[in-house]
Amino acid sequence: MKNYYLPFILLLAACGTSQKSDQEIFSEQQREVLDPVKDIDLEVEKSELEKQLIAQGLVNVEEVIPGIRVKLKYSTTDNFFKQDVYGDLTKAFLQPEVAERLKKAQEMLQREFPDYTLLVYDGVRPSSVQQILWDNLDKPDSLKPLYVADPKKGSLHNFGVAVDLTIFDTKADSPLDMGTGYDFFGYAAYPDREQQMLDEGKISAAQIANRAILRKVMTTNGFTGIGSEWWHFNAFSRKEAGEKFEIIK
Repeated sequence: MKNYYLPFILLLAACGTSQKSDQEIFSEQQREVLDPVKDIDLEVEKSELEKQLIAQGLVNVEEVIPGIRVKLKYSTTDNFFKQDVYGDLTKAFLQPEVAERLKKAQEMLQREFPDYTLLVYDGVRPSSVQQILWDNLDKPDSLKPLYVADPKKGSLHNFGVAVDLTIFDTKADSPLDMGTGYDFFGYAAYPDREQQMLDEGKISAAQIANRAILRKVMTTNGFTGIGSEWWHFNAFSRKEAGEKFEIIK
């Protein structure tokens, strides 16, 4: 007896085989497209210095403070030393509790001035970098402490508890005018000399007012300024920093 169903069964088998082949072909095409992606590290490679800072417990301020901006001056030649001493490091790092204080300062600033944001020029400064600055400063050793902290003693930047910063106006797309640039060594940069500099016409009332905004948001949130640099703020005293933290290498 003839099997009339045999051709139909064979046809079904052929169709099933063809469908399977199409799926296999499609899968192979997918693999060709997707496999190279697997080999790509989607996270930007961190610099060796950045890895060291993370290993020592510091945090990237941009990861914990929404909207804050960073432009490390020591990753450029736009600084007193005219040298790039940070190399591949372009992120600002601080001790976690210092970053939390800075976050509160940022939030306060943006509540009062929605178009403003903090712009960080320097955070932690490893002692190895401090030594480079000390060695390359063209001054007698007796005068060097006027410009940079002796790496043997360390500065609060070396503990990750000091920050240099200004205010950036996002609407104007530029930093506020503070009367001098960063790393300016002279009375015009001294908060302690502002009235004198105003009287002498070296800085303006508007520039002083801009500095006052920065000082207000920083000091209200646990930072203290210093008398000779409008941009520098400390979260702890030297004694407190030494008791709480290790110098960052």
